[in-house]
Amino acid sequence: MSNPRYPEEFKIEAVKQVTERGLPVAEVAARLGMSTHSLYAWVKRYSKPQEQRAQEDDQQADGYYAWLAEPTSARAKDDQRLLGMIKHSWLESGGVYGYRKIHDDLRELGEACGKHRVARLMRLEGLRSQTGYRRRPGRYGGKPPVASPNHLERRFNVTEPNKVWVTDITYIRTYEGWLYLAVVLDLFSRQVIGWSMKPQMTSDLAIDALLMAVWRRKPKQEVMIHSDQGSQFSSGDWQSFLKANNLLGSMSRRGNCHDNAVAESFFQLLKRERIRRKIYSTRQDARADVFDYIEMFYNPKRRHGFNNQLSPVEPQARYLAAFTYRFNRRGWLSTLPARLLTAATTCVPQALRLVRVAEHHC
Repeated sequence: MSNPRYPEEFKIEAVKQVTERGLPVAEVAARLGMSTHSLYAWVKRYSKPQEQRAQEDDQQADGYYAWLAEPTSARAKDDQRLLGMIKHSWLESGGVYGYRKIHDDLRELGEACGKHRVARLMRLEGLRSQTGYRRRPGRYGGKPPVASPNHLERRFNVTEPNKVWVTDITYIRTYEGWLYLAVVLDLFSRQVIGWSMKPQMTSDLAIDALLMAVWRRKPKQEVMIHSDQGSQFSSGDWQSFLKANNLLGSMSRRGNCHDNAVAESFFQLLKRERIRRKIYSTRQDARADVFDYIEMFYNPKRRHGFNNQLSPVEPQARYLAAFTYRFNRRGWLSTLPARLLTAATTCVPQALRLVRVAEHHC
């Protein structure tokens, strides 16, 4: 599979995870689904020399001495041990997860405990999941100059990657003014495959997000891209981009947000779990935080109910693994020319149809 291309703003934010947040290159590369060699090259190109500061965490022994003075029961000791694991899972989620998803984390680690016990310990410790807030009703403008038919018609369950993408735009408050965010999600696994952030809400904002998705996925077949009827998606530049990249435009009905529910749901998660009632000092601070949520948490780690509590990147990986196994069952994969192999792995639906035809004639 050919390496995906990334825009410069993606590279800069990826480098900051290493240079400013101090995360290991291997961990950042794994979460972003790229090679460490490429990330090292980005760090060398974009990072600036910074003084390294050693920070030492003072360890307080109050809890240890209290335990020595007043021994606790075996049940209480087990609660304390379990609470430590709960805190770790809660902090790893950025203070987002509630008791249900933390219970899933514990079960994955082999812990046998009930959801109600996890809820009780979180309640006693004051650990809460993020909750949303009510949306104010808005007003709608006139009819857009170009309105594509609603080809999606709320068929949000897709069985193959790169069949249907959805896109939308939201805004983030900063003391420098608004920062606008456009995203593109693949309905197959709800993964964010393209995004862009700019201080103005123009057609370039939407096109840059879609361009990132095209660069990362390189679809060979026609892909449906669904949006609302905003001016950015009805512009001539947007329509020209769709035609040039073999994308089929689809639009929600006028003023009906439920027709684009998956994109709306992602923004609701982003605002509830990361930027709820927060005003960033600068647009750059907001950009860095949103990048961290999308590329370092939501895509590689966050459990998603649609994926049976798997992160959005895992269904895609499992789908490709299943295809590779099926295609290589009779040794076909090793005999394919390099050009055909690249086409097969970048265009999974067509490759699977090729498998079915080959099996039929064998």
